[in-house]
Amino acid sequence: MVSAPAGDHDPVRLRRARIARLVRGAKRVGYLALGVAVVAFGVAAATDFPAALVDVSVTALVAACLVLPVPIVVGYGIRAAEREDSQQGYG
Repeated sequence: MVSAPAGDHDPVRLRRARIARLVRGAKRVGYLALGVAVVAFGVAAATDFPAALVDVSVTALVAACLVLPVPIVVGYGIRAAEREDSQQGYG
């Protein structure tokens, strides 16, 4: 995504880089939760759906649905801003 060069002191670019790091972390958490949900569901399906695995699957899926939309949208916004800056000759 965005990485501010070491000598860059533009506060907008620095803030954008900080937000981009947070977005990457939130995406990792969200996709990890989605992966846990898929694996838990697969194991639950193979073992006659024990309640604990169903609970893990549903909880992880809900967590992914709550976490993922915001960083995905913000990530698109950051990329669009960077693209616009480069087209305008700012970076």
